[in-house]
Amino acid sequence: MMRSLFSGVSGLKNHQTRMDVIGNNIANVNTTGFKGSRVTFQDILSQNIAGAASAQGNKGGTNPKQIGLGMGMASVDTNFGDGSLQSTGKNTDLALSGNGFFILGDGANKIYTRSGAFEFDSDGNYTVPGSGLLVQGWMADASGKINAGGDVTGITIPKGQTMAAQATQSIGYTKNLSAEGKASQTTTTTDTVADTTPASGPTTTTNTLTDGTVIVTTITYDGTNKTTETKTTTPPTKVIAPVTVYDSEGVEHKITGVFTKTGENKWQYTPGSATPYQTDTGFAITGGVYDIEFNTDGTFKSVSGTPMTFQPTQANAMTVTPDFSKMTQYSGESTATVTSRDGYPAGDLESVSIDSSGVITGKFSNGLTKSLAQVAIATFNNPAGLTKLGSNTFAESNNSGVVQISTSGNGGAGTITPSNLEMSNVDLSEEFSSMIITQRGFQANSKIITVSDEMLETLANLKR
Repeated sequence: MMRSLFSGVSGLKNHQTRMDVIGNNIANVNTTGFKGSRVTFQDILSQNIAGAASAQGNKGGTNPKQIGLGMGMASVDTNFGDGSLQSTGKNTDLALSGNGFFILGDGANKIYTRSGAFEFDSDGNYTVPGSGLLVQGWMADASGKINAGGDVTGITIPKGQTMAAQATQSIGYTKNLSAEGKASQTTTTTDTVADTTPASGPTTTTNTLTDGTVIVTTITYDGTNKTTETKTTTPPTKVIAPVTVYDSEGVEHKITGVFTKTGENKWQYTPGSATPYQTDTGFAITGGVYDIEFNTDGTFKSVSGTPMTFQPTQANAMTVTPDFSKMTQYSGESTATVTSRDGYPAGDLESVSIDSSGVITGKFSNGLTKSLAQVAIATFNNPAGLTKLGSNTFAESNNSGVVQISTSGNGGAGTITPSNLEMSNVDLSEEFSSMIITQRGFQANSKIITVSDEMLETLANLKR
């Protein structure tokens, strides 16, 4: 039997396989996250007619005489190049650019995919529709901290999730207290009138605090005359508008701060614990008086004092510590204000969003946001060694290397683009060109069989 027949058969068989791969690529041209494949060929063992001989004396060397026995399939390689991104407007869709795969799991097994068409089910599971597989990542703790170094688990964001109230513990003051003005300015007025009381009375003194001004009134009775002496002290002050703080139950309270100049480069802070600065009812502030000192260049130097405490109604006692370290004392007007404050009321989860790092953030009805989970990314030393499972998924194999898990953009992993999907990376123009080449190769190999058959027929007819 002629060797060319077997060569032709191997050519037909392997070109047919190549056509199968091309057909599969074209069929999946619109499959989300699909990665096209290619077939590479190689020649197979050749038959040696004569071996090579080296040159000897005046006689030159000869090359080996070998006849090939056809061709074989070297490999079917998957092209893991990026596909184009398509915006979907759906905030649970994710596209991955660069290396890596999303991780899917059912609690026992994990598989991998490039298709990020995910959504939340009725129980809040972040899953692949129709498969029940959960997207894997890390869940945040109660404070919103994510440990991306721990084991991955299925991501679940229960609907109706709440954010517990947190009591205020600190208030941050910033900006300027004016370097102008003296620590105190005193004006004394005295008025003597006839004593109309039937008998001389004791000396009385009253203090009135109004808008940063201290009015001290002393009345003296001597049985004949009544003398009223009023001293008005108006040191430079800065009254801070009431700031909202929250107790452990999330109930709002108001605290007003008053800054009063007490000396050169020195100010005193007093919380709103008395009329007219007390703007809330149900609790009395104790402590909270601070002496603040600035350097001669106007920068903050030091502070001493005790935190303010109070006992709200039906809530735990609160301790609030003000922070003055970012304040200054320069010329000009006093602009001191509150720019930070912790604590918040309770809130219900209203919506979620996902950023480019894969962090799922929840927006709550109290106006705050909190990290809830983070999507994990898997990478392999040899992604082409992964085993295809269908449904856009892959499994680890002996030649893929051990899975390495990291976050988006770290550890060699690609980056996530939210509200997008990665399209198939199949290039139709290339596939059509390969299809023509494959067709011609198949036709040529069929011609080998036809001609070889005709030659065999000629040989058989020699006996006639």
